[in-house]
Order: sequence, then structure tokens, then C-alpha cells
Amino acid sequence: MSLKRKALEDASARSSKRSTPAPSTPISLDSDDDYSGSDARSQEASDSEKEHIRRARARLDFSSFQGAKHKQTTSIFGEKDFSWMSLKTDHENRPLWIDPNVSLGSKKGPKITLESFSPLSAQATDLLTTIAEPQSRPSFLHEYRFTEHSLYAALSVGLRGEDIIRALEKLSKTPVPKTVVDFINRHTKTYGKVRLVLRNNNFYVESDEREIIDMLLQDSVIGPCKAQGTNVETGRIQTKATIIQGTNNAKGMRQAGQSELEVARDDPTKDDEAMIATLRDEEDEEDNFKEASSFEIAPSKRDTVAKQCLDIGYPAISEYDFAGDQVNPSLPIDLRPATQIRPYQEKALSKMFGNGRGKSGIIVLPCGAGKTLVGITAGCHIKKSIVVLCTSAMSSYQWANEFKKWSDVKEEDIAVFSASEKRRFTGESGVLVTTYSMITAGGKRAHDTQQMMDWVYGKEWGLMILDEVHVVPAKMFRKVGENIRAHCKLGLTATLLREDDKITDLNFIIGPKLYEANWMELAAQGHIAKVQCAEVWCPMAMEFYQEYQKETTRKQALYYIMNPVKYQVCQYLIDYHEKRGDKIIVFSDNLFALKHYATSMGKPFIYGDTSNQERINILENFQHNELINTIFLSKIGDTSLDLPEATCLIQISSHYGSRRQEAQRLGRILRAKRRNDEGFNAFFYSLVSKDTTEMAYSAKRQAFLVDQGYSFKTITHLAGMTDMPNLRYKDASERHDLLAHVMLQQETAAEVEKIDDNMWSHLSGGGRSAAAAKAKAKKLVARRQAVLLSDASGGGIMAPMYREQERRSKKSLQPESEWFRKEARRRELAAKKRKKDRMDAEKAGT
Repeated sequence: MSLKRKALEDASARSSKRSTPAPSTPISLDSDDDYSGSDARSQEASDSEKEHIRRARARLDFSSFQGAKHKQTTSIFGEKDFSWMSLKTDHENRPLWIDPNVSLGSKKGPKITLESFSPLSAQATDLLTTIAEPQSRPSFLHEYRFTEHSLYAALSVGLRGEDIIRALEKLSKTPVPKTVVDFINRHTKTYGKVRLVLRNNNFYVESDEREIIDMLLQDSVIGPCKAQGTNVETGRIQTKATIIQGTNNAKGMRQAGQSELEVARDDPTKDDEAMIATLRDEEDEEDNFKEASSFEIAPSKRDTVAKQCLDIGYPAISEYDFAGDQVNPSLPIDLRPATQIRPYQEKALSKMFGNGRGKSGIIVLPCGAGKTLVGITAGCHIKKSIVVLCTSAMSSYQWANEFKKWSDVKEEDIAVFSASEKRRFTGESGVLVTTYSMITAGGKRAHDTQQMMDWVYGKEWGLMILDEVHVVPAKMFRKVGENIRAHCKLGLTATLLREDDKITDLNFIIGPKLYEANWMELAAQGHIAKVQCAEVWCPMAMEFYQEYQKETTRKQALYYIMNPVKYQVCQYLIDYHEKRGDKIIVFSDNLFALKHYATSMGKPFIYGDTSNQERINILENFQHNELINTIFLSKIGDTSLDLPEATCLIQISSHYGSRRQEAQRLGRILRAKRRNDEGFNAFFYSLVSKDTTEMAYSAKRQAFLVDQGYSFKTITHLAGMTDMPNLRYKDASERHDLLAHVMLQQETAAEVEKIDDNMWSHLSGGGRSAAAAKAKAKKLVARRQAVLLSDASGGGIMAPMYREQERRSKKSLQPESEWFRKEARRRELAAKKRKKDRMDAEKAGT
């Protein structure tokens, strides 16, 4: 009787031994037995089959429990069960854990966890910030994720796919999973193969491989876009290293050049040695050139070519050969000799100028970490005309002043384009600072404004800097890119996130994220302030909570913002920090609460309708007057406000669950402080009314800051607050007066402030656009209707409606919650008992 072979588990319906082997089945490549044809088979099992049978018996043995344990962990952890992965022998010395789960065809790659307490964490951090995007960076474990755009940014600085895999293999606790290797190879295979280069005002499609150029020319869309009468050019391009201004290397080169000149003057015999050194340098520079093929495309076909390259899997990278640009006039601009940029700023700029060419992209630095100086340094390096786009007129003047402060550019070479100022720079090249709204506003423009716009659109700019790049909708960005011809685009922001998830559009419109700094690392190095974040829970006053439950969702916000306990906490914290010598900013998105808090406490406040002169007076007094230590701000102070003196921030009202706003407000106190206190030197308080929807919004808002490593301390009680002199709303009568005042307000009083001085206000040159004016006029149309006088006075057919409404209003005054009805009955019985006791006491007295 021949030996029967049972089919393996997970291997049913196989036609041959090697067709789809089970994962645990070792096979021999030399075997020709494919289990088909003749029934004559050997009576003995092969060595591989014996090994498989032994493993199967061991797995089914009752004393074995490994299989059950694996199933149990799988049911608990699901896809996060990595017990099947083998650890390296020295895994405790390696800092990276790599998640092997990658969806096929997904643009989101594997997640990488970094142990920040590892001795090799610094090297691993440098690697991951180059090849991946940070997701969460608390104190001890940092999470990063591969994306196709992060790999593109890595390739743009000279890395290759095999370099990335080799570096991960050195730092990973486990062998790099095959799924991760496949993801890296799939997205690095074509990225960087095709480049769109602007040379002499003409666009060229360039590649290091001639085969790719020939393939693109054979494409049905790209081929006809080639400029008429041109051929494929083959030449050598330079890939020299870049030395960025403001660094020690740049200063060393300047000093070395000066010393060589001095030596040459003193000792003419050094000329021969200098000549030999020059020849050696030329030999070394030969290694910095590489062969490249390119063809010219028609100027109007650039977008068509870029789109088609993306569709066929060869995305075109835009680079600017600013050193070889002989057409556009150079701008005489350099950093001042005393200006030295910080190491993280140098690292960010090195990602932008990796191979001597300027790459478009986004740099993310926390508020107060010197984003403006990064943009100015980039402009000094390119040395071509610069256009800066800001969010408001106030920030545009700040940018102009920063250019004068950090660089040696002439004052006549700086121009500001705003609603009140329309001036060009005098020379052929210069710096223009304007706002998004001035560039993108539609409708008919004033004559001088239109002339300025034509000049901006007709000029070719070397660098376009987009400040606060996250706040502008993608449609507006496309309009900016279409109208302004810029060789290189640099986006700057502290919070690269939007609640509508449109932030990914920036990868195609501007470029990938080139660099993102670690907030906690910069705070530890003293570049930004160390902030203690706290969430203060404020119990709702009973009277307010009753009305809060009965009100509509829109007006509920007014009750938890105007909570008397929250007011008392705010009053106590202001008094406490003013005695410490702190400068305090109180933020409120709700204008009704802003004005009430500020006026009742006798503090100055700024909101959207505050005049520019009054804003300047308040801010100057806050910075320089020792008697003004607290100011109240609406959401107008979220961005582009430079107040380095502020050391304490209190938030009483916010824009629902906006993570970006929370980070922007924290940035108001992030600038490095002059005081050298041990531990924390800045404080951030978020006041939240308990048992309301505000608590859920607060948890959402903190998500981004928690990912940056900040921890929020919860404060439920402030010792000594009730003993504070002049504390408001201690008495029930005061609380009832405030409640009555709040109840009289309409639902619109609970809304957040709407600011017109920004890029989405649809304003044109300081005035309302035609569409907005037409919509407003349509709203104000008067409507006339003929009715009886008795109806208007409450009689006639309208009387039943009024009576029904009155009955409903009386019914709605009854407590809705069972707990409140029980509490009301208890109070009523207690009042009757007190009245009865009082009457009995009076009778006993008589």
C-alpha cells in the first residue's frame, strides 16, 4: 500500500509541489517531482517531508501552547501583532521599530517608532527627518511615517533608495520587512528621474538617463510639446555642495579668502603654490559633474508636460539653477556680518539647496523659532528678485522691517504693496512684500492698483516666499502660482495642518515638506521658551447649567463661556501672574465675552474693529509700560503678532476644535524669554467649563500639541481663590444679574468673531467686492405686506397663535431633567419648612 500524503493546511487545490507552497514548507529547487502523472511513488518520505511531519506533530501536541498563545495575542492586537518578527541579537542597542503593514498601492507607507532615549536616537532622528514625516513626538517614543512625498524630499537632497534601506537596516531592531523595502523601491524608482529646469527663461525637461528622455519624446502628449526646431541636448551639470550664508562655513570661507589675499600680497613666491592648489581643486571638481540629457519645451506647455509626467509615473521635479541664470538681474543682498543662523535653520536650508539648485517646498518651524530669518537667508542665497506674500497688512510691514534688520539690502530696493501703499522698487531687481488678498482679489481694480498688478505679473521672480502657508485655500494658491512667475517657491508655517484635510494639495502646488523641527528639542536647547500647559476645569454655576441644558446648540456656547466660575478663575490667574511680574495675554474668540471680561476687569482689549492707531498704542504700552501687564485679544491676534514680552496666556474662548488655532496661540508665548528661571518660563492656561461640549472641543484642540511632546496638566481646584479680595460673582444676586444679561442676548452673540482683514474676506484693495456688495444689498431689500391693524396689535386671527406661543413658553420654563425637577421639589419643600419653622418661632415668642 502506497504512502498517502495529506494536503497541507492553506495549500488545497495545488497542481504541483512548487506552485504555491505553504509558508512553512521547505522545498528543494533541484526536485523534479511535481505530483502529477504516474501513481508510482516512493514508499519513504523525503527529509523535507519528515521535518514537516515532525513540526506538525509538535504543533498539535497537547503540551504545546505556542499556537494558542499566538492566536490569543492576534485576537487582542489584530494587525499590530508582530510576535512573528525576529529580533536581532543586539536589538536593545538599536532605536527603531518598523511596522511591516503597508497597503498595496497606498501612498502612505509604514509607520516607524523611534526610542528617543536610545544612545543612537540623534543619528536616527537625522535620518527620519530626512526620509519620513513626523506624526507624534512625545517625550520617549516618536512616531514617523513614510509617504511618497517624504521619499521625494529625501531623493532631492541626494539620497538613493538603497541608501535609505541600508540605513534602516543598521538602526532597526528587526530585519527590514520586505513590504517596507518594496514600498521604498516602488516610490524611489522614478522620483527624481525627470526634472523641469528653467534656464534662460526657457523650460527644459532634463534627466540623467537618455532612455527616459527618448521614452518621454515618444509619448503622445509630451512629444508635441517639444519646442520647434530644437534637439535633445547632452551635457554636464554641476552638483557642487552649497554653503549657506550665516553659517560657520560661510564665515570660514570669507576669512580664508581674506587671509589668502593678505599672504599673496606679503609673499609673491606663494603664487606658484596657489596655482598648483587651483589645479588640484579643478581635478576634484571634475567629480562634481554628471552627464544629463534635456530637451526644450514650449513656454505654454509646462503644465501639460508636468501633468502628463505625473500620470505616467515619472513626476517632474522643479528646480532652479539660480547660479547659472544669466538673464534675470541679480539682487545685491547679503546677510549682515553679525547675523548667524542657528543649526536647525541651517539644516532646513540645506534641504532646499542640496545640490546647488533651489528646490520648491515647505519648511515647518515652531512660532518664535525664526521662520522669517530662514526666508531672508534663502533670498540672500538665490540673489534674485523676491516676492513675499503675507496674511495681513501688518505682517507685510513686519517682513519689510525684518529684511532691513537682518540683511544689507538697500531701503529703495524694498517695496510694500498694500491697500494704502503702492510703491515699486527703483532698480531692476528688489524685494516686494504684499498680501494674499491684494494678489488674488477679483473684480475691477483701481487704476494705480491695476498698474501695480500688471507690473507684478509681468516680472520674473527668483523666489516667492509664502508666509503662513497653511491658511490659504488650495484654489487661491493655484491663482497665485498662475499669476506670479516665480522660479522657486518656499512655504513657511508653524502648523502644517488644516481641519478640511486639504493640506496635501500643497505637495503638488508648492512642493513637499523639506524640513520640520522638533518643538521639544528646540525648547531644551533654549531656542524657544519652555511652556507649562494646563487645562483648568471650571464647574458650571447651577443657574447657568440649568439654562445651558434648555438652550439651543448655538447659544449653549454663550453660557459656558460666560460661566461665573470661569470668570473667577480668569480673574484669579491674572492677579497671580501680575504679582509674579508676568505679561499676560487673554484670548477670546467670542466678542461678547471679550468685551465683558475686559471692561469689568479694567483691561485694554483689541478686536477686529479696533483702529490701527489704537492697536499700536495698546501694544506699545503692553510692551514698555509697567502699569499695563494684561491685554485681551480676539482671534485677530492668532497669527503675525510679535509680542516677545508675553509670558502667560489664558484662553477663555476658542474656535471649537481647531488644532491649528491652539498651536498658533501657544506660539504667542514661545519666543525665548529674557528671564532665566529654572524649569518653565511661560504658562498656557485653557479654561474649560465642566460637563459641557467645550470639554470635547478642548480635547480635540490639544491633539497637535500633544503630538509635539507637550503635556497638559489638569487643574480642578485653585487654592485660595475664594479668599481673593474683590472676587466677582461671589453673591447669588450678582450671578443672577449676569444670567439675566446673558439670557437677553440673541444667538448671534454666541458666534465667533468674523475678521475682514485676511485673505478669505473677499475684499478688493480695502473695499468690498462687487459680489459681496450685491449679496449684502439683496439681504437688505424691504418687503411690504398688507395686514389688519388688529393682527399687528395681537388680536384677530393672530391671537390664538400668540396664546399658543405663550403656553409653550410657560411650559418650556419647567425643568426638563429629572434631576433638576427633583432638586426643585427639594428646594420647594425646604422653603416651606423654613417658613413653617419661622411661623412656629414667632408664635412661641408671642
